[in-house]
Amino acid sequence: MSNNNTDNTGQPGKSNVWKWLPTLYFAEGIPYVIVMTLSVIFYKRMGISNAEIALYTSWLYLPWVIKPLWSPIVDILKTKRIWIIIMQLCIGAGLAGVALMIPVPDFFKFTLVFFWLLAFSSATHDIAADGFYMLALTKHEQTFFVGIRSTFYRIAMLTGQGLLVILAGYFEAKTGLPEVGVRVETVMESMQTPEFKPADIEIFHDPSNLYFFTDDTIHISTEGLDTEVAGSIIRMADAWNIRHGFYPEGERKEVEGEPPGWWSRKVSGPLTQALGNIFSVENVSVTSGKTGNIGYTYFYLSSKPEPNKDVIMNFTQRVGDKSIRLVRDYRYTFNEQNWNIPAVAVFQLDSKLDKTISAEFSGLSGNIKLAWTIVFMFIAALFIFFFLYHRLVLPRPVSDKPVGGEGGSVMKEFLATFLLFFRRREISVILLFLLVYRLGESQLVKLASPFLLDSREVNGLGLTTGDLGFIYGTVGMIALTLGGILGGVVAAKKGLKYWLWWMVLAMNLPNLVYVFLSFTMPSSLWIIGASVAVEQFGYGFGFTAYMLYMIYISEGTHKTAHFAIATGFMALGMMLPGMVSGWLQEIIGYQNFFIWVMICTIPAFLLIPFLGIDPDFGKKTEEKQGAELNE
Repeated sequence: MSNNNTDNTGQPGKSNVWKWLPTLYFAEGIPYVIVMTLSVIFYKRMGISNAEIALYTSWLYLPWVIKPLWSPIVDILKTKRIWIIIMQLCIGAGLAGVALMIPVPDFFKFTLVFFWLLAFSSATHDIAADGFYMLALTKHEQTFFVGIRSTFYRIAMLTGQGLLVILAGYFEAKTGLPEVGVRVETVMESMQTPEFKPADIEIFHDPSNLYFFTDDTIHISTEGLDTEVAGSIIRMADAWNIRHGFYPEGERKEVEGEPPGWWSRKVSGPLTQALGNIFSVENVSVTSGKTGNIGYTYFYLSSKPEPNKDVIMNFTQRVGDKSIRLVRDYRYTFNEQNWNIPAVAVFQLDSKLDKTISAEFSGLSGNIKLAWTIVFMFIAALFIFFFLYHRLVLPRPVSDKPVGGEGGSVMKEFLATFLLFFRRREISVILLFLLVYRLGESQLVKLASPFLLDSREVNGLGLTTGDLGFIYGTVGMIALTLGGILGGVVAAKKGLKYWLWWMVLAMNLPNLVYVFLSFTMPSSLWIIGASVAVEQFGYGFGFTAYMLYMIYISEGTHKTAHFAIATGFMALGMMLPGMVSGWLQEIIGYQNFFIWVMICTIPAFLLIPFLGIDPDFGKKTEEKQGAELNE
């Protein structure tokens, strides 16, 4: 007797899923967010230009795009359990490699090599983990835990984007000069915009110690500022910082700007113009020449630094409302030549801001290389722990075995895996459903935030950046998570087929809230927040059916590889419509665009009757439970 969910002794029904599933999907999310998000922050703190960061880190996404191409190897060679353990060791090695390469002179080149290793290891780990999920759990458990696994994956996302960045900032603050703090407060009354005259700032010296002088508090009026005046101040600040050597060379080129490239001149520009002529509509123009008000602060050192030694300071927002922003990411280089010249940082308010808020900004001048080395070594140690922990607690399902057969040709099995997936009798319906299930959502997700942020003069809702962060980062995240968990729980009771109609409805019908918002244009943050919460809850609840359907069509000998292929089509279904959604919205406007989104939800409903899903898939029945225990 055996069971898909066995413990290390091979006995059925004794493996506690809660011991390994949360940590497995937390471990799946961490390297992804490190490669896609944390690497960008890391390189920015290390002084790499935005152009280089965007170019090279974008290529790091490639392993997740092409992972279906090598997913059959995970099926054919070794078990999913072994792949998970080995890949977690490789991820730990990749993270350690990044940490060890940070202090070397050509760190950018070498860390990119290890990030590539990390990316391929992580993508392979995803394949193995998703395959193991289907092997180690009964179909009923797969349905029940689908929301739980998504929740811990999202926790990993939040950890990578938040906690690890905070940890790096902590070490930066503890390894250099005292932290510089600047508080920016808005005032409702009119104030004269200060003239940009950094040369007139009185300079103080303190040879006994080395630290930064700056303003403690800046006040900025919420009254709008003429666009040309604001632009002039920003340009003067950039020119001042460039002239006195505060920006690294790469940053100087970025600030000074470059002429439009060949693509803009020859392709995107003419195409946009042609579309505008063909589908011309009456465009709403912004009549106001006002933008968010401007303020600035300055920094200089109390005494001259040591010869041939630079003092690097990164100035960023620490806490507070995101409606107060830094015009650019400031990374200053102070040395023997410019230590007693004030470097300038410019703040700008959201143009729609009409209330009193505040934000605190921090300048850190610690040992940035050491700080990030510690962070990456910490994450590497975490993955060594995952490697050891999962080696002990991951169950050993009897169905988790290579599918190539003894003496079989690896290449033959590799090709057979793809052919088996695409030779299904109902493959056309399957692929269509994978591509259109999120057809409306794939376009909505690209334009929802711009609609909420755009001013009312252009038919947006005019939210501030801070308001948007609260709605999506707090209310939306909670609703999304609750919807996902509830979807897994209810699907486990009556199965996927029973809930499919309801989940497709939940996925698509709440998109109507954007039609409602675009026509009624409410100003109440409560109404807007509640509308977004409804849409996000429906998305979390409805996405459960999509995940379960991909698991369902992946059942069989090559379930790991087939699930990876299904996720590839899922990504394609999001990518292609999303690419054209912005152009379409500009042509037809927000109201018509959201109506179009609702029209795009219809194909998913039309395909449901042709899916042929087993009514018992995902639910727990006495007969099915007994069959699984004696499989």
